Amino acid sequence: GTTLTAPYGGKVRQVMVDLDPELLQAKGLSAQDINLTMLAQNITTPTGDAKIGTLDYRVNMNNVPDFIEAMNDFPIKLVDGTTLFIRDIGHAHDGYAPQTNIVRDKGGHAVLLSVLKNGAESTLQIINSVKEMLVRIRKAAPEGMNINLLFDQSLFVRAAIFGVIEEGLLAALLTGAMILMFLGSIRSTFTVWVSIPLSIMTSIIFLSLIGQTLNLMTLGGLALAIGILVDDATVAVENIHRNIALGKPLKQAVLDGSYQVTIPAFVSTLAICIVFLPVTLLIGPAKFLFIPFAEAV
Repeated sequence: GTTLTAPYGGKVRQVMVDLDPELLQAKGLSAQDINLTMLAQNITTPTGDAKIGTLDYRVNMNNVPDFIEAMNDFPIKLVDGTTLFIRDIGHAHDGYAPQTNIVRDKGGHAVLLSVLKNGAESTLQIINSVKEMLVRIRKAAPEGMNINLLFDQSLFVRAAIFGVIEEGLLAALLTGAMILMFLGSIRSTFTVWVSIPLSIMTSIIFLSLIGQTLNLMTLGGLALAIGILVDDATVAVENIHRNIALGKPLKQAVLDGSYQVTIPAFVSTLAICIVFLPVTLLIGPAKFLFIPFAEAV
């Protein structure tokens, strides 16, 4: 069937046309042809104006039938010299398309309206704006209408952000405690504490430059990479501390200690990151889903 929304007698009603597929095929028609016919012959258009005295009246041409049943007499086209009408391939009546889904909220009937974000817009900002609008919408809603939130994507985004922060704080705390315990250096402990959030913030800047946003996949990648970051920071700081213990000046110890572990740390980190190389070969939805994760790492 095909459904048309049209005005009749000042009211907007749903017109349902039940079509016979075998007759459509026999006459060389499609449902789109019927829909176009209904739209083309069910209109109110201005045709001009009439000046009577000092008044200028607009004259409209009303092609809207008084009864829906009259739509069955709409001509579609000529077939073998015979006019083909709507009634020849179906039946127009007051109705609507069969319902194919249902929404229930706490066991009762409901209507679901999904709000989806566009492009790189912020999920948190959109949801906050929707919640602010709901306050005004609820006040203007008819009595007895309840408007509730069924699903809030911001909960997952906030949980992911909290997870990255928690991972970073926990990693910094445990790593700092380990370095302070075994090396006894407050400076080295402070260095590790600074390097973790600094690296995460730098990563966020570069993710922004390449067009990525903070979402579940990029935040998951950052959380995963914190472990790699802690390993490299610990190795570098420990080797610098070893050079200081050899009696070298602080600046020289930092330069030598960093230089000595640069290639091994780079190769070990690259060995971990190369695992994500096959992700770049993905196609379709999987590519757009996992590429941000790999780029974040």
